[in-house]
Amino acid sequence: MYRFLLTPRWWGINVLALLAIPFCIFMGSWQLSRFDARVQDHRKATEQVTSDRKEPAQPLEKLLPVDKRTSGMQATATGRYGKQLLVPDRQLDGRTGYYVLTLLRTTGTGKALPVVRGWLPGSADPAKAPAPPSGEVTVTGALQASETPGDNGVSARGGLPPGQTAAISAASLVNLVPYGVYDAWITLDKGDSGMKAVPATAPPGSGLDLKAFQNLGYTGEWFVFAGFVVFMWFRLVRREVEAARDAELGLVPEEQETAAAV
Repeated sequence: MYRFLLTPRWWGINVLALLAIPFCIFMGSWQLSRFDARVQDHRKATEQVTSDRKEPAQPLEKLLPVDKRTSGMQATATGRYGKQLLVPDRQLDGRTGYYVLTLLRTTGTGKALPVVRGWLPGSADPAKAPAPPSGEVTVTGALQASETPGDNGVSARGGLPPGQTAAISAASLVNLVPYGVYDAWITLDKGDSGMKAVPATAPPGSGLDLKAFQNLGYTGEWFVFAGFVVFMWFRLVRREVEAARDAELGLVPEEQETAAAV
């Protein structure tokens, strides 16, 4: 009954199925390993951010450029506060508010360091944002890499009113001041002027972002493909067996329809 499996046509089908099934399983396992690696990266980055808060602060220049190792480490810089901006649509403790971002022109280099002095609830309102301290100040906070839309929920929307920015990055701030801007920023350990301190976040690329869940989705797709190959192989075998039985009974297509109706 199953001798047809040894025919040249079925040899091709069998070989194709035998190659496709392990390939799909391999690809699904690989995508799952990529998701697991991102989970581990996120866990390590979160632990590092927490542990870095206990380490003594280091001069800003020693921690640049920001990478996965230095992100979240305590940095210190001295300078004078200048231009102030608001960063809307930022979540903290389940509430929506905005960051108060002030550029600190550092002593020595003259470059501007974006400093998140704190978070306030509600819609971005310049009248509610406390003015920065005057004179020379020394700030200490967690070092962070420049943001890009999509990182840690950063909005990509444009058309913001003057005095606001969607992302904290040198690319978006460099045109606002006549001097250079560091490709990094810090968030103060203690919120300035009664504002709530913004906790440091894991560096970009080490969190459970869209790419991580894409890996998880691809994992399911590859395993579904493997199951589909098995399903189609058994279905083709079943149809071949039924056709062989019908041939043994001498049924022609018209007779098959009659037998089915009965």
